[in-house]
Amino acid sequence: MPFPLPPPRSRPSASAAGKPVRSSRGKRLVCTLAAFVTAASGLLAVGAASPALAAGTGTLDQLAEAQGRYFGSATDNSELSDTSYTAVLGSEFGVITPGNSMKWDTTEPQQGQFNFSGGDKIVDFAQAHNQRVRGHTLVWHNQLPGWVSSLPSGQLQAAMENHITKEVSHYKGEIYAWDVVNEPFNDDGTFRSSPFYNAMGQAYIADALRTAHAADPAAKLYINDYNTDGTGAKADAMYRLASDLKSQGVPLDGIGFQGHLAIQYGFPTNMRQNLQRFADLGLDVAITELDVRMQLPSDATKLATQADYYRQVTQACLGVSRCVGITVWDFDDKYSWVPGTFQGEGAACLYDENLQPKPAYAAVRDALAPGVSDTTPPTAPTGLAVSGTTDTSASLKWSASTDDVGVTGYDIYRDGTKAGSSTSTSFTDSGLTPSTTYTYTVRAKDAAGNVSSASAAVTATTQAGGGTGTGAFKVQYKNNDTAPGDNQIKPGLQVVNTGTAPLDLSKVTLRYYFTGDGGANTYSAWCDYAQLGCANVTQKVVAMSTPKAGADHYLEIGFTTGAGTLAAGKSTGDIQNRLNKTDWSNFNESDDYSRATNTAYADTTKVTAYVNGTLAVGTEP
Repeated sequence: MPFPLPPPRSRPSASAAGKPVRSSRGKRLVCTLAAFVTAASGLLAVGAASPALAAGTGTLDQLAEAQGRYFGSATDNSELSDTSYTAVLGSEFGVITPGNSMKWDTTEPQQGQFNFSGGDKIVDFAQAHNQRVRGHTLVWHNQLPGWVSSLPSGQLQAAMENHITKEVSHYKGEIYAWDVVNEPFNDDGTFRSSPFYNAMGQAYIADALRTAHAADPAAKLYINDYNTDGTGAKADAMYRLASDLKSQGVPLDGIGFQGHLAIQYGFPTNMRQNLQRFADLGLDVAITELDVRMQLPSDATKLATQADYYRQVTQACLGVSRCVGITVWDFDDKYSWVPGTFQGEGAACLYDENLQPKPAYAAVRDALAPGVSDTTPPTAPTGLAVSGTTDTSASLKWSASTDDVGVTGYDIYRDGTKAGSSTSTSFTDSGLTPSTTYTYTVRAKDAAGNVSSASAAVTATTQAGGGTGTGAFKVQYKNNDTAPGDNQIKPGLQVVNTGTAPLDLSKVTLRYYFTGDGGANTYSAWCDYAQLGCANVTQKVVAMSTPKAGADHYLEIGFTTGAGTLAAGKSTGDIQNRLNKTDWSNFNESDDYSRATNTAYADTTKVTAYVNGTLAVGTEP
């Protein structure tokens, strides 16, 4: 194992009143460590995976160890009483992170009065199961007791240094690595306002690292943040900070990339390359809080996309020699933090609420032991049909394939050439020629890279020109972004049923046309607010195969079956949409086809609407 458990040593504990009490854990650690070292030395002696690991039958951590990594999980004290849960926690993972019990509001609720009992219990569990512990977290703007924010700025540094010294000293020799500073940046790359930054400026980070190193020179020291997993403004800011600290000789050992992902926002751009540039500074890198959430309810397609995200993260870590390991932010949906934080979202973990592995679990295993445990391709898609055409597009739908691990997506072929991919069971092929017949097939793929045979072929014939539709409903638009040169586009849209019959929203899609204006050609899109619920609204950005004046992309907004029907004379109400380039570079919206300047809802013909893929409302560019 590349990073063995620290040697056993007794260390003082502290009661809530701050009086030292001797720990008895050191003696037990001697026994568990001996067993661990015996097993670990056997693994290191052969210099390769055992036959069991070669067959892909080990735990996640054993498979990761065979690749020179660890695989861990977060946990919390309330979960340790769940014996079904702890049976998996204690056997499947090699490193654990306390979710809350080492944070400032728990360990020093009153100034100078320390309570380490919660963290001690998690360390006890880890030592009993031959696991290492990542300490989380010493300095963070969140979960601070009120007394910290109330201190005069001149007293913050001493209070911070005292807190770090007491906590790190308490766990000296028992913590493999510390998240010393957590989340120091805003998403735009500026430093986050916090009591520490406000009092000391960015120098608080170097001071915190030096203080932690003095308390336990053997512990690995990390800075940890979210939304830095791929390249972008925030990751660039972290890179500049890490470079500066290394040049100053500050004891920084690694960078933690939290990895709180969501399938509706796309996978982080250039993740492996981003990790590598930090490793090139001479730093370890680690995925520290991985989960992949989705809009509920989950379904087979969403779970397949989630599995692919977990696979890609694992492969990115394996592709960087200094990526030391991956920690999931708890391993099962029962104890996930996501539903309580992101309304309408969840199902983010490797195991479901009944402690059953999900397709994501199998995808991670396959990434750690490629091609060993999954060589079976998905079944061929069935029921491929044309759901609608316009003069320049054809919309397809099909029935989902099945797979022994999980389908991650579909490739669509037009006349034998790949036309695009989809993670759902539908696809709209754009930029076609009017009055032309095309032949389509679809193939399914899984997380291990297996590809199905082709579906039965169907033909689609585009309509004969036109481009303007008139339907029994209308689209209204308002401009939610008064700065046309910033890094986001924020159109407000609503659908009004002007007919006499209910409108099935699941059959309706809207297109807002814009230009990318340089920078990244990949995008993130999401719903800020919808009167009918963001969980019932979908967004994706599509590149136009034939750019038009004011339009080389469009934001496509759709509706799930949960959106229901829109009664005659009724409106969907406000739907606030947002999109950005993944590098957060600026737009020039002033010439965009669909943009107007009205800030109250008004009818528009430059946002088009389709029913079953057929243009119904508006004028295409």
